[in-house]
Amino acid sequence: MPTLKIDNQDITVEKGTTVIQAAEKLGFVIPRYCYHPGLSIAGNCRMCLVEVEKMPKLQISCHIQCADGMVVNTETERVKKTRQHVLEFLLVNHPLDCPVCDQSGECWLQDYYMEHGLYESRLDEPKVKKQKAVPIGPTVMLDSERCILCSRCVRFCDEITKTNEFGIFNRGDHSEIGLYPGKELNNKYSGNVVDICPVGALTDIDFRFKCRVWYLRKVDSVCNGCSRGCNITLEVNTERPQHGHGERVMRIKPRYQPEINQWWICDEGRYGYKPIDHGRILEPARRSSGPPEIISWEDAITETVSGFQRFSKRSKEIAILLSPQLSNESLYLAKKLFSEKLGLDQIYLLSPSLEGSQDDFLIQADKNPNRKGAEILGFSEKESRIQELMDLVSSGKLKGLYLFGQDLVSIFTHRNMSEALRKLEFLVFQGTNSNLTSKMCHLILPSASYAETEGTFTNFEGKVQKFSQALLPIGDSRADVEIICQLARKLDFDWPYFNTEDVASEMQKKVPAFQNILASAPAFQEPFEEKVSK
Repeated sequence: MPTLKIDNQDITVEKGTTVIQAAEKLGFVIPRYCYHPGLSIAGNCRMCLVEVEKMPKLQISCHIQCADGMVVNTETERVKKTRQHVLEFLLVNHPLDCPVCDQSGECWLQDYYMEHGLYESRLDEPKVKKQKAVPIGPTVMLDSERCILCSRCVRFCDEITKTNEFGIFNRGDHSEIGLYPGKELNNKYSGNVVDICPVGALTDIDFRFKCRVWYLRKVDSVCNGCSRGCNITLEVNTERPQHGHGERVMRIKPRYQPEINQWWICDEGRYGYKPIDHGRILEPARRSSGPPEIISWEDAITETVSGFQRFSKRSKEIAILLSPQLSNESLYLAKKLFSEKLGLDQIYLLSPSLEGSQDDFLIQADKNPNRKGAEILGFSEKESRIQELMDLVSSGKLKGLYLFGQDLVSIFTHRNMSEALRKLEFLVFQGTNSNLTSKMCHLILPSASYAETEGTFTNFEGKVQKFSQALLPIGDSRADVEIICQLARKLDFDWPYFNTEDVASEMQKKVPAFQNILASAPAFQEPFEEKVSK
């Protein structure tokens, strides 16, 4: 293992470690554009040049490997001057449209100029003009004038998705990124090229001009789009009222987690945030023969408990339909209330939607974030069990049904579920978004989305991960954990839970599989705002 010195700091690294990686281990970042730890080394931006003793020329730190006894300097006058020259070349033909650029506020040209540039330009000539604001697929917009030819997007599509859409065309100062003839950027991970673009050349069509990035608050979370459980950040508009009914979540970005998703997320998860703010159930409601009537939470809990008490001596006539969209904490409390306290044995697990697409990279066919957690707690979605439940509903033998977000009318289109559900005496819907089934229920309990609560999901590999609350619950919705606790207290059960942490603490003590929550990975140095200055 070689031992070297970087800016007078000694470090021992594994053989094959590059200087740029060794510098990060010391806690600081050498400027770079083309280098990305998840991609091959291109070495074409020249921004990461450093001075190595006994070498006559400056070396690119993303490529040169550490050697025993090597002495590296990253802040000499020669290095600083070279960085200025690199930035000057990059800005020769770069348009000065920062005020209208969607990358403004997180642009590496802006930030590096202020940190390493600050030169007086020696050039005064017309800039080379290229195409601007050209959609190259359903999710990404290309502005060729802003491109600095780092080739990150080319390498991503060649090496990660292996779809090979991008190439660099023409020569000299007319070189530009573009798509090969007959192709469009329409792979399942296309949004990642926006994440790794260090400038405003590739921007997200969904996010363009929605919000300036300095108004965004970033909260660590876990994607609920499939059983992979990719680590993400929910980026929330801090200027929008938290209780407003407009769009509060502006975008989703991947969060580095080497054991789950590395640096990437799929487009399905990236753009699947709309239900957080759209189509939500905002207030508890009661429905009899006419339209739903808005009621208080106290009345909603009281009437729900009355329904359970009605079936206290005929438990075979009521069923609970849990969902693998629920957190581990919610499922744990549901089991404790419905099975252990109320003694109900007709408790089923049903996904709110059918399985979808899958690939050999990140995307899982199971579109539920917590099926594994449900299985650990003893809930299994066996087709025979679901058919048994649907037969009970259709035959009229079942009189009461408590749903957790499922739209039975849309899922079981081959059955006349609307007619069957109308025969029930007691039909309760607890969920986030309105659907065909919720509109038929006698009682509607609005629950908070995963972005408005905290808890844990267990992915298909058995890894338990925590997600954090990014928003206040919209309208009068409440966390599933809170709703279940309110039901328990109304039923005179003395539960010692005041928040999700209390539930998680007990759950981890009693269920060994939940003891080890996968820790968040160390902050990845890619985003500029996370870079550490020496």
